[in-house]
Amino acid sequence: MTPILKNILAVVIGWFAGSIINMGLVQAGNTIYPIKGIDPNDMEALASVMPTLPTEHFIFPLLAHALGTLAGATVAYYFAASHKMKFALTIGVLFLLGGIAVNYMLPGPTWFAVVDIALAYIPMAFIGAKLAQSFSKK
Repeated sequence: MTPILKNILAVVIGWFAGSIINMGLVQAGNTIYPIKGIDPNDMEALASVMPTLPTEHFIFPLLAHALGTLAGATVAYYFAASHKMKFALTIGVLFLLGGIAVNYMLPGPTWFAVVDIALAYIPMAFIGAKLAQSFSKK
């Protein structure tokens, strides 16, 4: 397999793995902290109630974003043929763009948007790359 193809595949697999973690944690959060009277698949209803939700409703989305990015970046680093850190950070940027879009579509409290955008994506992608780097040295 050519290095270019391997690098593209690393990003795709990393994005897929991170998305599975992300969605699993979001679903777990909806099960543990359901929003009474709201269908979690109804974006308009969610958008109207988001600013009024208590803090516990934002724990799992933050964990989902952070751990999904961490896992995806770790996987991308592991599978990339070259420029491993760049591809791990690419996962961080992809998830960051998704996070910005979700924060726009479902505006929650300002504190959540700031913490989510500042900590859940690029820093977690860097940590994921460093984790993968430390595992690959052993």
